[in-house]
Amino acid sequence: KRPRKSSGSRIRPRPSFPIPSPPAPPRRRGAMLRLRRSLLSQILSSSPASPISHLSRLISAAAPAVSPNPSFAVEDYLVSTCGLTRPQALKASAKLSHLKSPSKPDAVLAFLAGLALSAADVAALVVNDPLFLCAKVEKTLAPIVIGLTALGLSHSEIARLVSLSRACFRSRSILSKLHYYLPLFGSSEDLFRVLKRGAGLLSADLERVVKPNSAFLRECGLSDCDIVKLCIARPWLLPSSMERIRAMVAHAEGIGVPRGCKMFRHALHAVAPLSKEKITNQVEHLKKTFMWSDAEVGVVVSKHPCVLTGSHQMLQSKSEFLISEVGLEPTYIAHRPALLTYSLEVRLRPRHYVVKFLKESGLLDRGRDYYRAVMISEKEFVEKFICPHKEAAPHLAEDYAAACRGEVPSSFRFT
Repeated sequence: KRPRKSSGSRIRPRPSFPIPSPPAPPRRRGAMLRLRRSLLSQILSSSPASPISHLSRLISAAAPAVSPNPSFAVEDYLVSTCGLTRPQALKASAKLSHLKSPSKPDAVLAFLAGLALSAADVAALVVNDPLFLCAKVEKTLAPIVIGLTALGLSHSEIARLVSLSRACFRSRSILSKLHYYLPLFGSSEDLFRVLKRGAGLLSADLERVVKPNSAFLRECGLSDCDIVKLCIARPWLLPSSMERIRAMVAHAEGIGVPRGCKMFRHALHAVAPLSKEKITNQVEHLKKTFMWSDAEVGVVVSKHPCVLTGSHQMLQSKSEFLISEVGLEPTYIAHRPALLTYSLEVRLRPRHYVVKFLKESGLLDRGRDYYRAVMISEKEFVEKFICPHKEAAPHLAEDYAAACRGEVPSSFRFT
């Protein structure tokens, strides 16, 4: 028998195609994100030796499949969920136009929350690398975290590495690179100081570029500690081409600093950003400004290569002060090039005024060497040149402090 129909109703045929699930309401999506964060926190606090299969099951449970949502707008998601400004979201959304639902980015955001990245850090990460939101948590990000934990990095250090390395963190090659860099740098802090100025170390080819450069620098007499100090000052050093490294070494030797000597690292630091032509021009400027002979400028550059990095204006100001005002001979300065490494406003000029005042007031032997007054530490200078004269010159400390601030009194007072 045919089923009896109720009055006023009709049985509608069941559609042959699946009806898409409605988009999760905001409260439900928020609960899903909290669940993911909770599970990921358990994962991150577990032993580094936890099986990746177990990791995948937990993450899969935290990230159920979400059907394509026709109403999903990437730009709005970036603003409301990731904290980007509208212009930032508009630019970033161009790389995420393929996203049809918040499933993947929600999983990534939950992962980042499990690492305790701040909202500002997450926003900055998305701005610089929008495709990070498309990374596979269970196949890429989570195994990388497990590997970094095995290398001894804490969760807070891993979170910082995410912010510094950006797109490089999405590549599992980061594990082999950190395995090399951490022993070389000796601490994650020094490595992060370099990465803060650019992620070139993580994007460079380790086997073809970085390791050969390191080996060559060691052949030149540099220790690992020397290499690290150079990298902190010049973050692009190790990722550079071998030709550029060899040119730097040749320039250092060309200014009179041979390989293996104590000043070689300082010479490399000085010539690193300079071409051969610029080095030649700077040497000629030093000769002209300080009235030095070829031999004298050679002594200065070999003892303190950093003078090559000074601006022409700064060198001119120091020359006029030391020769015209202090009354030092060019040869005297050439054999004491450390004078050129100190600040004119903060050290050279204020200490000169104190020494001059004390000599004119009869409180200091006129034969006392100005160079020695400049070379000692601030604490020692105050103890030797300020404190002994508190009674005879009660305003000396005040005037010296004013001079150090750039507020040089017209004359030092004496009572």
